[in-house]
Amino acid sequence: MVRNGQSEVDKGGKRMGKQPVSRRQFLNYTLTGVGGFMAAGMLMPMVRFAVDPVLKGEAAGDFHPTQQKVSELTDVPVRVDFSYEQTDAWYTSEVTNTAWVYKNNKDEIVALSPVCKHLGCTVSWEGSGHKEKFFCPCHNGLYEKNGKNVPNTPPLKPLDVYPTAEKDGLLQLGKPQANNIV
Repeated sequence: MVRNGQSEVDKGGKRMGKQPVSRRQFLNYTLTGVGGFMAAGMLMPMVRFAVDPVLKGEAAGDFHPTQQKVSELTDVPVRVDFSYEQTDAWYTSEVTNTAWVYKNNKDEIVALSPVCKHLGCTVSWEGSGHKEKFFCPCHNGLYEKNGKNVPNTPPLKPLDVYPTAEKDGLLQLGKPQANNIV
């Protein structure tokens, strides 16, 4: 090896030690780095979207409190309004729902959704003179007290039911489910 100024040079005239980076290599490294950051920036939201539901806790079993005392429930359905906070992405809103609640002959609490299964109108208890039935005013739909749809009326499915719980003597309602009572 021959010393040539500050750098070492071998017999072929090539430098030993630190290799200088050519323009082509510099541009290649720079564009690869920038492209990697751009790809990571595009992929991270997609990965987060795919992984987030797995990491989030399940809220299907949550119950919402009402002001209805369980001790005041009878065999006559009463309208129970309840509100809860709902978060959709970054928007939080106050949701108000209604249920028709009564105790059946086994002293079990039954909570029915007031949403008609025909077109989504709101049913009422003993509406328009229909005794012991839920009535939908949109197309004269009728339901039995347990939520079963009356044959030869527009609704084809029974009213949904709310799962119920009791806490501190007050009624709590879950998310509506398909009616399994009928």
